[in-house]
Amino acid sequence: MKNRVKISFVVYLQILVFILILFSCDLISGSKSLNSKEVTFIIEPKSTLKSLAEKLKKKKLIEDEELFISKAKENGLTEQTLAFGKYRIKPQTKLKDLIFGFTKDKNGNGNNEELVNVNIYKFRDINQLASEVQKSIAIDSAEFVRYLESSKTLKSLGLKDKRELSAIFIPNLYRMYFDTDIPSFVQKMKKEFDLFWTVEKRDKLKTIGLKSPVEAVILASVVYAEQGKNREEWPIIAALYLNRLKKDMKLQSDPTFKFCWGDALKGTQRLLEKHRDIDCEYNTYKINGLPPGPICFVPSDVVDAIIKPAKVDYLFMCATPDYSGKHNFAVSDADHVKNAKIYQTWIAEQEKK
Repeated sequence: MKNRVKISFVVYLQILVFILILFSCDLISGSKSLNSKEVTFIIEPKSTLKSLAEKLKKKKLIEDEELFISKAKENGLTEQTLAFGKYRIKPQTKLKDLIFGFTKDKNGNGNNEELVNVNIYKFRDINQLASEVQKSIAIDSAEFVRYLESSKTLKSLGLKDKRELSAIFIPNLYRMYFDTDIPSFVQKMKKEFDLFWTVEKRDKLKTIGLKSPVEAVILASVVYAEQGKNREEWPIIAALYLNRLKKDMKLQSDPTFKFCWGDALKGTQRLLEKHRDIDCEYNTYKINGLPPGPICFVPSDVVDAIIKPAKVDYLFMCATPDYSGKHNFAVSDADHVKNAKIYQTWIAEQEKK
């Protein structure tokens, strides 16, 4: 019995020593990443195993470049199977797991490649979109704009000219890979646009006097620029502008002439006649009908308000004499003048305080 206990103890001791040897060899060989905290790591386009190993060492994730390259080749990682993108490397990740994570899957993405957030919100125009998107995915903003404005892209999107481009992008939070290229990004946005514009919605446009989804987005951008705070007014303002279009009246929307000024009127509290008297194709005090393109990016629920406008006869609107951001609506010009005087008196009183 004692001999058995001794033998068992010896065997146990031998196993323990063997495990410790393996563990120590594992540490000595550098078969785990060196980071003690999670690290965000980006593999650039056209990276080689050598440049990848150099960057991993520079980021203090590995110690031995040659060992990494050797292990990479053993596990099938080459320049052809290396996936460009964004990764999160957990503390002391096994080298083989690190290599597996960097390797392309059947879709061409890294096995452990991270998805990133691309937030599209109330941008003013395509240039602002490009500037913000390049902060999330690996695209060049100038190249992005050139691609969008090319005749080939405009034709594929079904647009007349580049002024309509903003209509295609629906504000939302999108998840995609860091290495998403420009054509894939645009294709994804067009797919979202087409999913939103169902046959039912397109048919509804005909009943309210609009010819296309792009026209609806253009009008929605004017409504949203007028009222970005109180959503309950969207269907009312939509109906007001549709009523004016039917009567061949100019829209006379202040945000459209403000758009013409760019950032020049930023912070201006009182908009004056001299501001309104600007020659610009977007200024609805001077042009008939809709502007040639959206004046901002528009959330889909604002577009829904255009498709389902309120049943009202209003033709005029004026801000209410308070800080609510709401409006007083009127059917007649006389009532509108009264509302305007009340508001102007209130503004003058506020300026005296």
